[in-house]
Formats: sequence, structure tokens, C-alpha cells
Amino acid sequence: MPNKKHIVIVGAGPGGLCAGMLLSKRGFKVTIFDKNNEVGGRNRPIRLADFIFDTGPTFLLMKHVLDDMFALCGKKSADYLEFIKLDPMYRLLFSDRSIQVFSDRNKMRAELEQGFNEGSSGYDAYLKREGKHFEKLYPCIKRDYTSIKAFFSWDLIKAIPYLALNHSVFSNLGNYFKEEKMRLVFSFQSKYLGMSPWDCPAIFTMLSYLEHEYGIYHVKGGLNKIAEAMAKVIIEQGGQIYTDTEIESLVIKNKKVKGVRLQDGTEMLADDVIINADFSHAMTHLVKSNELKQYSPEKIDKLEYSCSTFMLYLGLDKFYDLPHHTIAFADDYVTNINNIFHSKTLSKDFSFYVQNACVNDATLAPVGKSALYVLVPTPNNESHTDWDTYCADMREQVLNTLETRLNLTDIRAHIEQEKIITPKTWETDEYVFKGATFSLAHKFSQLLYWRPHNQFQELDSCYLVGGGTHPGSGLPTIYESAHISAKLICKKYGVKFGLAT
Repeated sequence: MPNKKHIVIVGAGPGGLCAGMLLSKRGFKVTIFDKNNEVGGRNRPIRLADFIFDTGPTFLLMKHVLDDMFALCGKKSADYLEFIKLDPMYRLLFSDRSIQVFSDRNKMRAELEQGFNEGSSGYDAYLKREGKHFEKLYPCIKRDYTSIKAFFSWDLIKAIPYLALNHSVFSNLGNYFKEEKMRLVFSFQSKYLGMSPWDCPAIFTMLSYLEHEYGIYHVKGGLNKIAEAMAKVIIEQGGQIYTDTEIESLVIKNKKVKGVRLQDGTEMLADDVIINADFSHAMTHLVKSNELKQYSPEKIDKLEYSCSTFMLYLGLDKFYDLPHHTIAFADDYVTNINNIFHSKTLSKDFSFYVQNACVNDATLAPVGKSALYVLVPTPNNESHTDWDTYCADMREQVLNTLETRLNLTDIRAHIEQEKIITPKTWETDEYVFKGATFSLAHKFSQLLYWRPHNQFQELDSCYLVGGGTHPGSGLPTIYESAHISAKLICKKYGVKFGLAT
């Protein structure tokens, strides 16, 4: 590229790395800064002695999106990563039954027939109709909404009848399934967005459909290997990545971002800056309080946010033969959901998720040992819970629940390594605003044109990637956010984006 343009990226999370990979391939000078000692952001590894855990995401949905991002750089993801398709995808544990969930449709029909009175009668209708919905809606997710003109696209106009504006995911599933627990099998995925299935817009019924249509994947070594692979591609293409380097602020002159200022006072100037930090944290910490109007600190505080999570990472000196993924529902799931999202209180009876990837991946723990990843959805920090005081009690509750619900009666005796992340430490250590692990809530008034734009509307030469911008949270959509922002930058400078050769 003549007069090579310099793009600085704040944060080496999935969105920042994907954008860096796409832009460095297209001739831009790319420099990425991250405060952590390894790349990945919430997709980076946690290393406890010889145990390895993923910090956040633990499975890959819509693998073809990741494949496409590598293809756009003239690469094959399989040359960098080893994928393991999981089927069953996960086990769902209710108080009165256990269900294995398959992407193989015959096995899934048999499981539903065995587990529910209504059997699999609505399953095929669900797949057919939600598949049609996805076909109409996905083009709307992939396009940018930097202007109101972009919003009124033919793709969106065609999709309007499929938006089910007056329905939640849970109520939409009533078109196919009668039993509440049957609907939960296909609606708990709202938690991937940090939302309640009773509040999450019906368009996100596509999340469960996508699992059944495409399946889910583990990456050998953990999903953190995706971040490592993207960083490798960036370096191969001439980009630079600086870890252990925290950004103090954006350099802004006349509403234009000119670069970044590091904690040591050094300024790195750039033609454009991409922000991959948590959106609300970035706008309240990297920008002066009087710099923004639409996203002033006061207005950011009033936005709606996802739930948070209590995380327990356990290195155990015993091999546990649990499924790769287990989701256990609270006995009173409705009350647990209301406590998390509405009353913002903690529950003694809570749902939780356990990943035991060692059953399929021996690289994550020493022979004969296990690395268990435990996640409990909780209210975000609007709850004002004193986590310094409550953390130890919550840990005991989680271990007690693992003992009773998963029959891990000896688990305390086998803990060799341990790490905890609370909603407070999501905010203080990981720089997640209000500890809202899944960023801004995905309600209609915070989606599409009404979500922070990929080409940020308040500052020139500033672009956004990650869960806090369009299209939203989750690895495939974060990669799409990077794809959108990279294309916008290429368009700005007249650089052809097309497939790499």
C-alpha cells in the first residue's frame, strides 16, 4: 500500500486480533497493545502450574466464521489449530432428569422421545422454521449500521417479518414445545449473551438452532489457541503486538482520535484506532468525561448490561470422568433468573456450568488429573454485593453444589490449584464495566443501529470491535465485528477487501 496507513488496536482480544489479522494482510501497518502478558483478552489462557484453562469462551460455535477469517488472509485455520467436534454437545441436568444434547438429529430425536412426554414432535418444525429465520436474519448481522441509511437496508426490510418483535426466546419456543423444561433445552443459550430467556429477543432463538445445525467444537489446547494462532498470523504478515503494555488514554484532538497514550506517557500516533477494550470501560476510562455526549459517563451508566459470572478454576489431582460440558439448572430456575436479572440478588439455589475438557484433550492437565472450569451466572455489580466478604462463602456453596449435583463428594480433597474470578474482579482486574461479563444487554434498543457503531459515531478515525459493538457478544459475532470494521477502514482508504490470494 502506498503511504502505508498505521492502525493502532487497543486490546488483543478476539476482535482486536481478528481485525489486526485482516488489516495486516491488506497492507496496513498494525500495532496492537494489550495490558496482559498473553494475547486473547477474555479468550486468553489461565495457567495454574501444569493446568491450563480458558478464561472465558470454552467452545466454538459457527466454526465456518473463523475459517472464513483465516481464508480472508489466505490461510487455513486447520494449519494453525486442531478442532474436535463434540457430539453430544453437552449434558443438561435438571432436578428430575438428565438430557444429552446432540447435533446428530436422529440421536437428538431419540433423546427427546426418552426425556419428555411430548417427545420430539416439535423438533423438526423448530429446525425448519428457525433455519428459515436465520437465513433471513444473518445478512442483517453481517452488515454495518454506521448510518441510518445503512439501517434501512433491503436485507433488514426482508427480515422484519421474522424478527418476532413481541416475543422473547422463551415465548417463541412455545410455537414448538409445550413443556417448560423442553423449552429450556433450546433457550438456556440466552445466557451466552448474559440474558434471561424470558427477556432475550426472539431473534436469538437462532443460538440454539446454530448449535443443532452446525455443532460445536473444542480446540485442542483450549480456545485460547485461537488467539495465539491469530497473533501468529499477524506477526507473519508484519504486524506488531505488545503485551504487558497498558493504554492510559486515547489521544484526541478536535473530536478525532490521533493515537494512544501509554501508561508510561509515550504516545503512539496512528491514522486510525480500533478499540477492542470493553466498550463502556473504554469510554469512561480512556476518554475525558466531557469528550462525549451520546455516550457520556452518565448515559453509559444508564444503559442496560448483561449479568456477571462467578468463576472457579480448579486443578485437581484426580481424573474425573464428567462430560465435556455440563449445564445444571437450579431447581427453581425462574426464581434464580429473576434474582440475577431483576432483583439483583444472589441465590442459594443456582444454575451452573462445568467444563471438563480433559476427557477429550489431554494437553490441559497432567496425566491422571483434571482441569475443571466452573461458571455460575450472577447479578452484575449493580447488585452492590460485597464480594471481598462474600467470595469465600460463595466458593463453599459452589463446592457443595458440585458435591451434591455432580456427585463429586471428594472434590475438596483433590484441589491442587485454584483461581477465582468474581463480578468485582471482572471489573477491577479485567476492566469489564460493572462486571457485566457479556457487555451491553442485547435488547432491541441496544441492537443493530442502536448499538455502538463499528465506526464510532462520536469520534473520527475511531472504530470498535468486540461484544460491546454491533453485532454483539460471542466469538462468531465478535469476529464479524472485526470483519465489518476492517472493511470500513479499507473502504476509507480505497483498499480492495476481497479474498486474499
